[in-house]
Amino acid sequence: MEISQLRMFHTIVEAGSMAQAALRLHCVPSNITTRIKQLEEELNTALFYRDGKRLQLTPSGEIFLDYCQKILALCDEAKRSVHPDAAPSGPLRIGAIESSATTRLPQLLAKFHQRYPEVNIQITTGTWKQLLLDVSQHKIDGAIVAGSIEFPLLKKFEIYQENMVLIAAESLGEISTQEDLIGKEIFMWTEGCPYRAALEDWLKLKNISLPMTSITSYATIIGCVSAGSGVSLIPKSMYEQYKNLPQLCAYQFDHLTAIQNQFFWHQNVLNHKARDAFLALLQQEFSTKNC
Repeated sequence: MEISQLRMFHTIVEAGSMAQAALRLHCVPSNITTRIKQLEEELNTALFYRDGKRLQLTPSGEIFLDYCQKILALCDEAKRSVHPDAAPSGPLRIGAIESSATTRLPQLLAKFHQRYPEVNIQITTGTWKQLLLDVSQHKIDGAIVAGSIEFPLLKKFEIYQENMVLIAAESLGEISTQEDLIGKEIFMWTEGCPYRAALEDWLKLKNISLPMTSITSYATIIGCVSAGSGVSLIPKSMYEQYKNLPQLCAYQFDHLTAIQNQFFWHQNVLNHKARDAFLALLQQEFSTKNC
């Protein structure tokens, strides 16, 4: 069954005869007759009662006409949706590390939805490795991750730098050097997290290596720190959401530099209007901002 056969069938019904349908479709009547007979053979049923040149739909033809109209309408809709002048629509699957999903994405998504209401955005969170693997395997359309990363087959755009702060409870005393972390519990994301690596590099400046407890939730990390259980290095934007918690203090150090966050997408996916619109919004929002 081919779309051209469905269009022929639908045109015959509208025109009332093979001859009139042939005129509308700019082909010879014998071609239409052959293609409709082939369609009937494939469906194993007659679609028309034939009385000379008169054609009348059979009960099966009536049923098939309903499906034919739906299929052709969907085909026309599909053509319109991918037309160069069409507005972005359809699903858009975006991945993000938790800090970005919590602090940066909400306002961005609100703007995007206002501009492109026909796009259905789906957000997932995860580690940077898993998110980039998902992009490379076409499971998601793009991902926001932190760190200076290169990944096969993926293109990237630098969107903002995430300033970092060391947080601790006031009860632990002031933290002014790396030595002040000795003997304290350190809560960080798992191995491979660029923020964890930044803290490890800062400690190495004083030849200090300390064990770290892995927690994959900023809310849990900040809760533990606020309760006086230890310290952590987190994005400043994340701290801003929790800075009113009792006992919570933040410290900034010159060598705990800002970490670049980037948007990745697959280089072989060339025509994705919703993703391209999302990237354009990122470029508009962050290209000229000092984040």
